[in-house]
Amino acid sequence: METIYDLAVIGGGINGCGIARDAAGRGLSVHLCEMNDLASGTSSWSTKLVHGGLRYLEYYEFRLVHEALVEREVLWRAAPHLIEPLRFVLPHHAGLRPAWFLRLGLFVYDHLGGRKLLPGTRTLDLTRDPAGAPLKPGLFRRGFEYSDCRVDDARLVVLTALDAAERGAVIETRTRAVAATGSAEGWTVTLEDRDGARRTIRARALVNAAGPWVERILTEVVPGRSRARVRLVQGSHVVVRRLYDHDRCYLFQNGDGRIVFAIPYERDFTLIGTTDQDFHGDPGEVRASEAEIDYLCRAASDYFARPIGRDDVVWSFSGVRPLYDDGASEAKAASRDYVFELDESVAGAPLLSIFGGKITTYRRLAEAALRKLATHLPAAGPAWTATAPLPGGDFPVDGRERLAADLLARHPFLDAETAARLVRAYGTRAEAILGSVTHREDLGRDFGAGLSEAEVRHMMSREWAVEADDVLWRRSKLGLRLSPDRVAELAAFMAAARR
Repeated sequence: METIYDLAVIGGGINGCGIARDAAGRGLSVHLCEMNDLASGTSSWSTKLVHGGLRYLEYYEFRLVHEALVEREVLWRAAPHLIEPLRFVLPHHAGLRPAWFLRLGLFVYDHLGGRKLLPGTRTLDLTRDPAGAPLKPGLFRRGFEYSDCRVDDARLVVLTALDAAERGAVIETRTRAVAATGSAEGWTVTLEDRDGARRTIRARALVNAAGPWVERILTEVVPGRSRARVRLVQGSHVVVRRLYDHDRCYLFQNGDGRIVFAIPYERDFTLIGTTDQDFHGDPGEVRASEAEIDYLCRAASDYFARPIGRDDVVWSFSGVRPLYDDGASEAKAASRDYVFELDESVAGAPLLSIFGGKITTYRRLAEAALRKLATHLPAAGPAWTATAPLPGGDFPVDGRERLAADLLARHPFLDAETAARLVRAYGTRAEAILGSVTHREDLGRDFGAGLSEAEVRHMMSREWAVEADDVLWRRSKLGLRLSPDRVAELAAFMAAARR
């Protein structure tokens, strides 16, 4: 008998996977398809933050900021292996936003979201505080320090999808939705795999969570059912060797009104971003332009004592944000809030399209999406994700170091850096890779930087990894550490393992 899913989801980014997880946990049958790898679009190219969005206050986005501030601690509790608190230093730049304005904004930021675990804002004397040491001497005397969190964005997507699958959802990557037809009996969706083979599935409701491709789905896969439009905004980042010794981040104001973050990244690096500019073209082909790279280097060099040049960049990446086209005159002013378009023009075949959104609010977006579809999904149970940990996240928010120490004690052949990385990636589930292993050789070949054959096989069998990039740039960031020869060795191994 043919399966009729309650919900079919197009798109394996954070929004699509969040909706699939929430729906599956409510007892609904769910199918999700993603044309590439999970998080291969916007969701892996973020600034890696779980944050309220301090600068959104300037655009009166109070609802979005409030929701995001509340969600910081909800997500931190759910995924303490992937998410950790950080302190951000905002130097006062004479001639730009006045100090009173910054302090007022931070006061609102501290109190708008019911902060419970994260410390509040404090004023810094940058001539004395260590945070002033990397900055240009004499230019920045006063600053403010506030709290937000960082996240491994792509792993957040992967573990959200994993939780959905463990609750019964079907997750298919490298599977493209090429056509969808609605009728009184629901949806018939035609899928195409990477070999070109096609088949159909049926579902009662359809969610278009295709991110930058949301409008393409509405024009090519489900033609004639769109009114809203998407605004594609490109954001680029650069990664350089670590610029300073302490563990705080910086938020720099620029003369053009934009802001740039400088964030400690993967232990030995500093992440600098982001840009905001309208994008036209294929989102799959987006790359950080030379002009953007130069802009980020100049913006950081305006603050840091040591100038940063193009030769300092070890990696750059770029993503496209699929924002709702609200008519804002500048890309930096376009709303980051999420917008739904529910099309019920064909009775029995509701279509929900998602525009905008940000990683921090993905869980709330999923709840709101299911409320929109509630009349079409009467079997859905109550909301549940607010207190449920993601896979591996079932430990206290301050327990990551202890977890790594315990892992190292059980497997002393590991080095401390690898043990810490495994805990950051898998949390309490790191033992699924290590098991009863007592010698490094039992994990199989070593691809470098602590990446073992056993871990790669785990990613392939449990986390939908297919290509080397899936392992090196989404399920980890070990691409920063492996030589081209080692990457080629990994790619050959994975190709052989797929056969």
